[in-house]
Amino acid sequence: MKVQQKGALSAFGGINFVFDFLKTNKINSLISSTFPTIANQSKYGWEDIINSLLSIYLCGGDCIEDLQTHLKGHFINNPYVKIPSPDTVLKRLKELAVANRTCHTKRGTVKHVYNNNILMNQLNISLLKQQGVFNQKDLTLDYDNTIIFNEKSDSKMTYKRNPGYQPGVCTIDEDFVLFLEGRNGNSDAKSFQHETLMRMFDLLKQNQINEIKHMRADAASYQYEVVKLLDQKVKNFYVGCRNSYISKYFTQIEHWEDMIDTSNELIQIGEIYFTPFVQQAEKVKDTPKQYRLIVKRKLRPNNQLDLFTGDHYEYRAILTNNTVFSTADVVRFYNQRGNMERQFDVLKNDFGWSRMAFSTLDYNTVFLGITAFIKNLYVFIIQHFSQFTKSLTPTDRVKKFLFRFVILPSKWIKHSRQMILKIFSGTDRYSILINNTS
Repeated sequence: MKVQQKGALSAFGGINFVFDFLKTNKINSLISSTFPTIANQSKYGWEDIINSLLSIYLCGGDCIEDLQTHLKGHFINNPYVKIPSPDTVLKRLKELAVANRTCHTKRGTVKHVYNNNILMNQLNISLLKQQGVFNQKDLTLDYDNTIIFNEKSDSKMTYKRNPGYQPGVCTIDEDFVLFLEGRNGNSDAKSFQHETLMRMFDLLKQNQINEIKHMRADAASYQYEVVKLLDQKVKNFYVGCRNSYISKYFTQIEHWEDMIDTSNELIQIGEIYFTPFVQQAEKVKDTPKQYRLIVKRKLRPNNQLDLFTGDHYEYRAILTNNTVFSTADVVRFYNQRGNMERQFDVLKNDFGWSRMAFSTLDYNTVFLGITAFIKNLYVFIIQHFSQFTKSLTPTDRVKKFLFRFVILPSKWIKHSRQMILKIFSGTDRYSILINNTS
């Protein structure tokens, strides 16, 4: 077999269309205006740092070292980005870190460590504002914590008996990361959640975002201070309940109706109005407030009798202030918050959360925030290019986008004082896109 080499080709020519899309939408300007000013004599700007990180994950990499090991040769003479070394990227990210904070619960001795990097959260909010996400009428927030198992120098033991971090994450409209706060592994979702959510709502208020129609959270949010805050800050909230606190109300429900759950199981649903947190409210001289308790139940697989309810059912309950939705609509709407687990899977496996770049929580919170920003960018990217490429859909994961769009033999050539992207493809999948961008 004879081989003739005629200069370096890039295997990832499709990424250039992504860079052009970001430039057209002024994402680079947004990044430069949000981050600290870099000296004029610096070789790499913030847009080079972000585009380099974006290239890692959209070109099949999974760690920053892939820039030097696998990708740098594919971006020679690229007019959109100058690829820095991994050390330069890490150094720049470290400049964005803020100090950790520590606190203790009123009765506990455990030291809780968290990191609230306002700059990272502001970057994501600015992106979502620029792209019009907050212009929608019915905004829905979801809050949850996820465990990122790791053996970093400062990671603590989680409740699952492995070391790691447990950041708190709030998404908006199920697709975008809105707010993120770094937490160490020994800080469970319940601890100081009120303070975390308060910081999030304060940041939203500073950005003149005051209309949130729905917010969902799991049973870790079933706390007096959290429920009171949600009742003040959002129009409708939906919070999972702890059975140990509300099981006495299950037997008071007189009417049950059948419903097919998301897992195609037959369940029964009912509701009752009750006043939770009476003692907590009285301690701070607040007036206890009545809410709606939506309860769903299904028969136990082993038909075992429950000592508290006296029947053979498993119960789950949702606390809400929504009096408009039907009982079934509340159950269906709350079940959709299961999409949070999918978002965590995407962040961990597609955007580097499972392979954090640093050894301490303060630096890794920057990394989590930046990669969450890149994940948000990807949602806009795939939504845009799926309009022009038949092989793509708006819900495709990064791997499919890589194989069906990014991988494209190409080469940048200079002709008549212009840089022209020469692509080598036997298909017409880029023809519409080229005509629209030319």
